[in-house]
Amino acid sequence: MTLYIDADACPVKAEAERVATRLGVAMVLVSNGGIRPSANPLVQSVFVADGPDEADKWIAERCGAGDVVVTGDIPLAAKCVEAGARVLKHNGEELTRANIGMVLATRDLMADLRSADPFRQGGGKLYSKADRSRFLDVLDRVMRAK
Repeated sequence: MTLYIDADACPVKAEAERVATRLGVAMVLVSNGGIRPSANPLVQSVFVADGPDEADKWIAERCGAGDVVVTGDIPLAAKCVEAGARVLKHNGEELTRANIGMVLATRDLMADLRSADPFRQGGGKLYSKADRSRFLDVLDRVMRAK
């Protein structure tokens, strides 16, 4: 098992590292740069070329059954689910074969609504302590289930 983190703008890198360390699982932080590498021997930092979706491509090409991926990027999540990986969003929501289609459709609908109405921008809820706690609980459960 490998824990892959889509690390650019990921609010739970430290939490994921704590869980991975406690369970002795290799963790890979994938980003375009700008994050400090961890001194933890279980954590590998991978810096991909600048460009749209380079980190996503790197993760999607390598993850598979038995791996866990943490990302807020829904198209990447869909590719990882298709590859057999378990996928978690930063708020602890697990994306599975059963729900990824609806999540993709909702994402596309919201993008269409935002593009049709210039005043409908943002609107996302703030990341809360409850989201962080739920993420930790779900990540721990998913990684122990392997």
